[in-house]
Amino acid sequence: MAIAPATATVEIVADAPPRADTRDWPSPGAAYWALAVIVLATFLTFFDQVVFGMLAQRIKADFGLTDAQLGFLAGPASIICYLFVGIPLARLADIYPRKYVLAAGVSVIGVITALGGLAQSFAQFVGTRVFLAAGGSAHAPSSYSLLADAFAPRTLTRAFALLQFGFIGGTTLGPIVGGMLIGMTAHWAPSEIGPLRIFGWQWIMIWTGLPGLLIALLFLTVKEPPRLAPAPDAPQPPRDASLGRRILTATGLDAARAIHAQRRVYYPLFAGLALSAIETFGLQFWRVPFMIRSYGWNEAQIGAVMGGMILVASLAGLALGGAFVEWLAKRHKDANVRAAAILFGCVTCCAIAAPLMPNGHASLAVMSLGAMFGIAGAVPQNAAIQRVAPNAMRGQVTAIYLFMFTFFGAMGSFVVGLVQDFVIGVEKDLWKALVFTAAVLLPLATLCMVRAIRPYREEVERLEALGR
Repeated sequence: MAIAPATATVEIVADAPPRADTRDWPSPGAAYWALAVIVLATFLTFFDQVVFGMLAQRIKADFGLTDAQLGFLAGPASIICYLFVGIPLARLADIYPRKYVLAAGVSVIGVITALGGLAQSFAQFVGTRVFLAAGGSAHAPSSYSLLADAFAPRTLTRAFALLQFGFIGGTTLGPIVGGMLIGMTAHWAPSEIGPLRIFGWQWIMIWTGLPGLLIALLFLTVKEPPRLAPAPDAPQPPRDASLGRRILTATGLDAARAIHAQRRVYYPLFAGLALSAIETFGLQFWRVPFMIRSYGWNEAQIGAVMGGMILVASLAGLALGGAFVEWLAKRHKDANVRAAAILFGCVTCCAIAAPLMPNGHASLAVMSLGAMFGIAGAVPQNAAIQRVAPNAMRGQVTAIYLFMFTFFGAMGSFVVGLVQDFVIGVEKDLWKALVFTAAVLLPLATLCMVRAIRPYREEVERLEALGR
């Protein structure tokens, strides 16, 4: 069945989608079923990422890579395609039914992840990582846009809090299940299937990729909520625009203009997110090699201990984030950004301290404490952008915001690898590279979030005055 795109402009007619203050919202059952499927897809995304990180040391050994090459494989390789198609694909969330965009995206993620298990060289591995980001580039914008139209503003923050269970599940079960699977396949001889030589750990990638096809089918059962009509003064592409202008619109021109128009609000948020993402993704990927090199642990040991700690920390972070933001909201209209700034500072302290701990258990405990503050800060960050993004291009604004997280986050593993190879130079001293990047980047990220507090408060007050 063909999917008709939405028109480029919105006319105020009797059957136009309702504004936030007058609309009838989807039933709770439909809204929470959509949220549940999105949580499953988010779980699979982070589960696959964590398992891939668990395999890092084995990938390096079996493919003969340097730390910089390994960091490139985990990071920049996965965003090459995103640079060209990320925002255009995210625009699909603004013009097509979002459940179909989500279904297609999770299918691509699953298939490409499985194909990584068939890679025969570093170049082929890079190829699979390049196209992996294409499948995931529209996931977050489509998910956030759908949830913002499925839940009323008073319950939207709760929906974003529950969405974190996808992240929590993936990052908790990833180490546990990944460690068990690595332990199970560690002694498998390579499988010879025709011209393919598949290492034991590559079967793990094949197994973890295929469930994406099942989740794609579940998205087809989601009820697409009606879109909130944009404000009458929202920027819109001209109805009679030229082909070139339409191409620029598809690549995010109008969303970029909307962001620039409110640059005092968006730019500090974007910068803070970007700087923190470099460190967050860098630590996440290099955590297992760090534990192996610094404390002599194996993947099974790391997964068994880290999984439980991350679970407790994540659940505590979810409770802390919700309670902290609600407490601040009683006193400040800028509660979302204010909470994120405070929690950024806490993450900074933990990220610097964790690699300095005298033993593996203490190091993982401090890392988990940092994860707790990170989870607590994720909810207000996401809710802040959804609160101020223009209705007509929420998907694209979210895509640009998350592009900062994805692009700079993907650079994190590469940055740490470069620091390790060219500054530290000693493989067992990976901890020094982690401390150095955390001490440089995270204080700057916290400062950016602090600078965003006042402009965000002023924008929220302006929107409230307009009844939004």
